[in-house]
Amino acid sequence: MKEFYTVDIAGVKRDLRLFSVNENLKIAAFILFGDVEITQVCAHKLLELAPQYDILVTAEAKSIPLIYEMARQSGNNDYIIARKAPKVYMESLLEVKVNSITTKNEQKLYIGDAEINKIKGKRCLIVDDVISTGESLNALEVLVEQAGGTIAGKMAVFAEGDAIKRDDITVLQGLPLFDKNGNIL
Repeated sequence: MKEFYTVDIAGVKRDLRLFSVNENLKIAAFILFGDVEITQVCAHKLLELAPQYDILVTAEAKSIPLIYEMARQSGNNDYIIARKAPKVYMESLLEVKVNSITTKNEQKLYIGDAEINKIKGKRCLIVDDVISTGESLNALEVLVEQAGGTIAGKMAVFAEGDAIKRDDITVLQGLPLFDKNGNIL
């Protein structure tokens, strides 16, 4: 039984561990936390493909290092993180529901006045680490539009499974899905 899937992004290789989503399906877990080298390479490659934008937007949490590094490399001081729970300092909240393949329960994403003011009238580039069902990107798109921003583009490091067929998202690579034995579907 296969336990890992190897990826190569601009010569940087990583073995992604396979995890069961259900009894018949596994995914390769791409986790940027704690991996500066892969985060820097992915940010650089995405920025090379990025359309013109004013501000970067992502959802909490796994893509935070990526959006930070993209902002740093591009010289932008601001970026937006839609939070999974409202914080006491967030006022006049906008919220949207999202269902993710890697999270068991329905979630919500929130932005407040500070984020809304940074988005309003701006071209927003939505960024994620892995796109699978597209639910997180769709939720971010709704928040950006509710806040008065426009979508400059949507990007991810990987498109998982059939998501690679989408023409509305720029990705670095496809990431296959796996059967219960770790074989590519």
